[in-house]
Amino acid sequence: MKRLLSLAAVALTLAIVGGAVSPAVQPAAASNTIDQFANVELPPDLGQASFQVYVPETGHTLRGYFLDYWRANGGKAIYGNPISEPFASSDGLYSQAFENGVFQFRLELVWTDAPSVTLMSLGDRKLDDRLDTFRNDGRRGGGGGDRRTSSWKGVSPDGATATAAIANGGVWNEITGNTISGEFYSWYAQNEGPYYLGNPISQPVRDRGLLVQYFDGGILMQDSTGAVKLAPLGREMAGQVGIDTSSVDGSGLPTYDESLFYEIINPNPMGDMSATGKKWIEINISEQRLYAYQGNTLVSTTLVSTGIEPNHTEQGVFHVRYKLEKTDMAGITDSSGQVIALGEGEGQVGTPYDVKDVPHVMYFNYDAEALHGAYWHNNFGTPMSHGCVNLPLDMATFLFDWAPLGTMVWVHA
Repeated sequence: MKRLLSLAAVALTLAIVGGAVSPAVQPAAASNTIDQFANVELPPDLGQASFQVYVPETGHTLRGYFLDYWRANGGKAIYGNPISEPFASSDGLYSQAFENGVFQFRLELVWTDAPSVTLMSLGDRKLDDRLDTFRNDGRRGGGGGDRRTSSWKGVSPDGATATAAIANGGVWNEITGNTISGEFYSWYAQNEGPYYLGNPISQPVRDRGLLVQYFDGGILMQDSTGAVKLAPLGREMAGQVGIDTSSVDGSGLPTYDESLFYEIINPNPMGDMSATGKKWIEINISEQRLYAYQGNTLVSTTLVSTGIEPNHTEQGVFHVRYKLEKTDMAGITDSSGQVIALGEGEGQVGTPYDVKDVPHVMYFNYDAEALHGAYWHNNFGTPMSHGCVNLPLDMATFLFDWAPLGTMVWVHA
């Protein structure tokens, strides 16, 4: 089924009613920081976490949009814990610092297939500090710059370096001319590097006693075992870019724990839900099956019902971007069964449908297709819908809690 409002209409509705998540819910010093958001675009209410949690390891809170995106993208294991409260960055973006990077909300991406959180360009700033005579804060930098200039320059797409990288399953970046290959590329691909880290701005180079590679939004490091992780740029550069890392009082707030988010336990447990890595969902249309992963670990699976022709479920890579506990879904189909109108369908001629109280709805693309529970049939494993992905009710409940905004959804045949 498809909901009565298109997502474009939802965007307009939110713009009219001003459905923003207020920054004023933080527990400490709120009266001193609210004004900084006066001219900042805040995340609209798209079904993000409704409560705030405290992370005692670093003395900071998480809530709303950034809590969702942090959970979706590997949490502490990938980006580290929060080291600031939300703040307005110098470039006017709603932001929050974590140990390994700084999340920034971008309203212009909310109505695209890309994630609407990116990383502040700390990698660029760190490389500028290393190469320039003077740093961004006006202090003298690395003694006139790093002499290994070849590491910081792009390479020819036809040269030996690029050819070798591509032959080994890597890529050449046409914007900066740098390559990504080996374990760095594996991490970059698995963690949606193009969206979050951005472009490579160096070739791999020995630094910090490790093999590292610089990107717009951060630095990847490879240790002696071959494991790759993000460098702690958020913590290293917070002072330089003016981020207040003073801890706050978390009294009265629950300590962050993933179990806080679940109404029911995993109905079809397949693997360790505490495994490290980002959350992502695979929908295999030919199998009519959904797989839920934490990193490389399969944590749950279920039969589903995707779109029946001519209303096939769109294939591609998407993200959970709008969630509703319950909603009505309505539309009109023509004589072939094709959906020709959503909502009231005023002026349209065809067969109407109207399904009330569809539960646990998670929209993931702009054909108004969603993952949701289906109480009107039990024929999972067979296409049944107008393009949405029908789920058994228990799995819909579980996935709604498990998959926050920003969770990747891969749909394929």
